[in-house]
Amino acid sequence: MAKFKAILIEKEEAGQKANLIDFDEANLMEGDVTIAVEWSTVNYKDGLAITGKGPVVRKFPMIPGIDLAGTVESSSHPAWKPGDKVVLNGFGLSETIFGGYAQKARVKGDLLVAIPAGMSTREAMAIGTAGYTAMLCVIALERHGIKPGQGPIIVTGAAGGVGSVAIALLAKLGHVVIASTGRMSEVDYLKSLGAGEVVDRNQFTGPAKPLDQERYAGGVDSVGSTTLANLLAMTKYGGAVAACGLAGGRDLPTQVAPFILRSVALLGVDSVRAPIERRREAWQRLATDLDRKKLAAMTTEIPLSQAMDAARAILDGKVRGRTVVRVS
Repeated sequence: MAKFKAILIEKEEAGQKANLIDFDEANLMEGDVTIAVEWSTVNYKDGLAITGKGPVVRKFPMIPGIDLAGTVESSSHPAWKPGDKVVLNGFGLSETIFGGYAQKARVKGDLLVAIPAGMSTREAMAIGTAGYTAMLCVIALERHGIKPGQGPIIVTGAAGGVGSVAIALLAKLGHVVIASTGRMSEVDYLKSLGAGEVVDRNQFTGPAKPLDQERYAGGVDSVGSTTLANLLAMTKYGGAVAACGLAGGRDLPTQVAPFILRSVALLGVDSVRAPIERRREAWQRLATDLDRKKLAAMTTEIPLSQAMDAARAILDGKVRGRTVVRVS
């Protein structure tokens, strides 16, 4: 069996340690599809997995990387054949299933999604879990009835991966987008993606009132905690907030007032266990609704050898937009 480059996290007495090693293909997990991985990406969850600062990895040793895109090398699954271009997000990658920071992966074919025609494997990872999650949030808002013209949509954590893609998507769909960020140095970047206005996140960090001035028709929130509580209090009657992250904390210090006095909806969006049909819908929408030039502008490329440093940097708020990892 061949050997290939992979990042491996191993358990130690003091915690865990990640190293770039030569990995033996014989040690891959069971599955009916083997993929030559070409690209992966760096997400906040990858930072938690690499550093051990969050309980992401649940089985050791583990190849991290919650995303992968590549070409099917061999398959006994009826849906896939050699040469197919596929993407895999979540579904336990980097938790209990070997992830994308390796030049090969063996997985269950039922978990894979075909990369849409006209989209490259690199573009699929420029989107990655962050962009796919942003699309799920936009779809959730649409299903609730939020339409352009009803009022501005606020995007928190705007300079991050989810925020960057959400701004580009919402702007292309005709919404007025307000970007909230703690990095006001990124105003020009956020406006280039489609934000009509950029506000400092500090206005969302204080204790939330039960109800505040009605400002937003909806929102996409990847921060949680006090930020989400303030956003709910500022959402217009009948509006909705799609919540997909908890970078600011798992708590939600609010009251029921926004929900029962303004009929505001809190829409929980999960990307890890989303059913396959919802994933296919999201990827098809990304193929048509995401401006590829804006995607390219928000994307930075690094080799696999730099993925561990980038994973640490994303926890420190030093990563803007999307980072693709060249694995092959």
